[in-house]
Amino acid sequence: MASSANSNFSTWEEVRDQLRKFREDNVRCSEEVVEIADSLLADHANKLGDEAWIVYEQLFIASLDIGKIDVASACIRELNIQFPNSIRVRKLMGMRYEALQKYDEALNIYEDILEEDESNSVVRKRYVAIHKARRNIPAAIKLLNDHVKKFSADHEAWMELADLYISEQEYSKAAYCVEELILSNPHNHLYHQRYAEIKYTQGEMPMACKYFSQAAKLNGDNMRALYGIFMSASNLAGSPKGNAKTKKDNMKYAAWAARQISEKYKSVEMRDHDAQVEAIEEMLDSLQVVPSTN
Repeated sequence: MASSANSNFSTWEEVRDQLRKFREDNVRCSEEVVEIADSLLADHANKLGDEAWIVYEQLFIASLDIGKIDVASACIRELNIQFPNSIRVRKLMGMRYEALQKYDEALNIYEDILEEDESNSVVRKRYVAIHKARRNIPAAIKLLNDHVKKFSADHEAWMELADLYISEQEYSKAAYCVEELILSNPHNHLYHQRYAEIKYTQGEMPMACKYFSQAAKLNGDNMRALYGIFMSASNLAGSPKGNAKTKKDNMKYAAWAARQISEKYKSVEMRDHDAQVEAIEEMLDSLQVVPSTN
């Protein structure tokens, strides 16, 4: 792996600390990781001690993210020398095959791992990733359903399952998945927002407004929630259904949300009118969850 200088850091310790911070914050920043980790390992691997192997794995993941298969392959060679035939390294080998679109080879590795450790949730989710890559969404949904039955606390898997149901336009099932997430973590504003978006898509405006409001209550800076309140409350206020008091209340909710949105934009001094209009239009268009076209 080639060495390259990075002007943002004066010592190798600063590079090491930055990589640690990326890991602790669960931030990928793949291009920067490849640039600084490659240099660090080339010039100072012996100073890192056992942390070098963590950096190799971090560099491997980042390299796959940006398509640098040669760098990823070099990382695998070093890791395999240090940890021959370990499950962790074999999982990385499978991911490399996935990046090369050699899905059968990847599946063979994952099957071998699951024979040794059937509870390996990470490898199970790699199966799902392969089915998604092959556009076999029903198979991916089946695997994830099996997974969440065994690992009900896996929040990432529940959200992934919800997204897959949305891609198949099975909104009621997607809503159920997000309900499970809300039950397990009722203070996560993103779960309430996602549930509201699904209900908005289904045309269930009272429920959408309720959950957009809860998301905004939990996080006053959630702009999608504020836009959601404005849109769903406006829809309810203009609906032929409902009594006069309900419509009047929803007009108040919509006006409140509009004021909040306006104040948020003023607070960041967004002076470019065209950019502001474009941002608003994009936010309004994105409130409905729609199947992916990928």
